[in-house]
Amino acid sequence: MKPAYEKPVIRKLQTGVMNKFGRSPAYARKIRSDIDGVAIDDLVEKFGSPLFVYSERVIRQKHRQVHTAFSTRYPNVIFGWSYKTNYLNAICSLMHQQGSIAEVVSEMEYDKARALGVPGEKIIFNGPHKSPAALEKAAREGAMINIDQMDEIYDLEKVSAKLGRPLNIGMRINLDCGIYPQWSRFGFNLESGQALEAAKRIKSGGKLILNGLHCHIGTFIVDASAYGRQVEKMAAFGYEIEKAFSFSIEYLDIGGGFPSRSRLRGIYLPPEVALPSIDEYAEAVTHALAKALRPGDFPKLILESGRALIDEAGWLVTTVLSAKRLPDGTRAYVADAGVNLLFTANWYKFNIELDRETGGINEQSVIYGPLCMNIDVVDEAVLLPPLTRGTRLVISPIGAYNHTQSMQFINVRPASVLIGERGEVDLIREAEDLTDITRREKVPSRFAQPKPK
Repeated sequence: MKPAYEKPVIRKLQTGVMNKFGRSPAYARKIRSDIDGVAIDDLVEKFGSPLFVYSERVIRQKHRQVHTAFSTRYPNVIFGWSYKTNYLNAICSLMHQQGSIAEVVSEMEYDKARALGVPGEKIIFNGPHKSPAALEKAAREGAMINIDQMDEIYDLEKVSAKLGRPLNIGMRINLDCGIYPQWSRFGFNLESGQALEAAKRIKSGGKLILNGLHCHIGTFIVDASAYGRQVEKMAAFGYEIEKAFSFSIEYLDIGGGFPSRSRLRGIYLPPEVALPSIDEYAEAVTHALAKALRPGDFPKLILESGRALIDEAGWLVTTVLSAKRLPDGTRAYVADAGVNLLFTANWYKFNIELDRETGGINEQSVIYGPLCMNIDVVDEAVLLPPLTRGTRLVISPIGAYNHTQSMQFINVRPASVLIGERGEVDLIREAEDLTDITRREKVPSRFAQPKPK
């Protein structure tokens, strides 16, 4: 069959610096025909497209890597799996099997962890909104509660009175460690004295015992030394409130924020060059602890890492639906997955691979999703050869935040699978259908449409 005629396009040539790698990217190809030995064709044939794919092998590997980096440098480390990063039951269960406890930021996530069999004492309860009922439930079950605001002090004092016993709590603080913009929305500010005043109020109430400090300085932190400054300030503040109020600080929860090997938009260098290794983060944290802690004092070091553990273990397989030329001559493709499934596309430039060898010269192209929205852009400047309908794109790393923030907007959400270490493929979430959209809806009888005869 003769190829379809395409009208020639003349575009202005914009030259820049010479490609320092010595060859034109016009012929470069990124091909991925399988994930962990399982063919892309087989996955799509069985589970459909688009499709979330996760690798058990990579998850276990990343967890061991991060855990080893910290546990070999400090003797008292606890990992809390960040549920909001990816709360698929299978993913959470795998993280718990690897030794992580649960870190949740809502009552929904708390209940999800309990439904998976995680006991209350193995749950860290964070977040800016905890209802009085949720706080009481968590306190009854022995969860580690990190308060975020003064109202939670009042609520927990009522819970303490109701239970007839004092409650251990942690306090979230925010501080200046050189990362801007500073995450000042959450917790009590250290430099202004707000955190000290909160500790004073806790002491005066007589019903709560402050035994831990929590601080999360942000997400995708590319400066490892910022964690060192954070830890030094947290340790110093812990000793300050111990002296002032006789509280014994048993843990320092430094949150998460470690990056994955993904690429932020606007950064020229590849992640392998631009980002510190996990060992550099671990060295910064533990070196600061060694300087800041008193001899023989080893409070629990809690980490709530999410992205660094799961992001690189996730792929999204999507299929090209059509191709067109934009008015300026740019080649554009429409795929069956867009920002409805790739929420982080606004901030990250994904690695995009083809499932097959394709001839032709690469062009700067745009990949759109299937939504009837102009903002539904997966990548607006990716080098691709001419693609035909049915070509599959394998997009990564997408394991962090994309599934949890995926939308039932215009389209239902697709299936998710986990590839086991022996190559087995497990369906860990079924593809949705219309009933998932409508099953909780109610239509007043006066609006009901007559059934067709």
